[in-house]
Amino acid sequence: MYALNSFQNRGERVEENLDTEFKIINDPDNIPTEGSDYLFYIKNIGERKIPTTNNSFTLFIDGEVVTTDHFNFSENSIQKEEYTILYIDNSEISAGDHTLRVVGPQDIVDEFLFTI
Repeated sequence: MYALNSFQNRGERVEENLDTEFKIINDPDNIPTEGSDYLFYIKNIGERKIPTTNNSFTLFIDGEVVTTDHFNFSENSIQKEEYTILYIDNSEISAGDHTLRVVGPQDIVDEFLFTI
């Protein structure tokens, strides 16, 4: 019975991974700002609601971790086909070309190349 439950749990985790997906949908040459933040738009292109908190996402800019006190989201979660705004403190991003790597729930990743 234990093996059956283990396989079932594993299958549910695989299904959840397949149903969880997001995409950064900004114009890479025109990153908007608001106050002291750069704005990135994250769209849920999967089948499940995605929690969007500093604890459910990890950000990297050019391979360096962005600490949780330097980013936040406009919403606590995003439903299928909806989007949230990711605010990143402009002290984290200098002028030039960059790579933003966003790691979300289930270790789902999107990378975005952009220029400031």
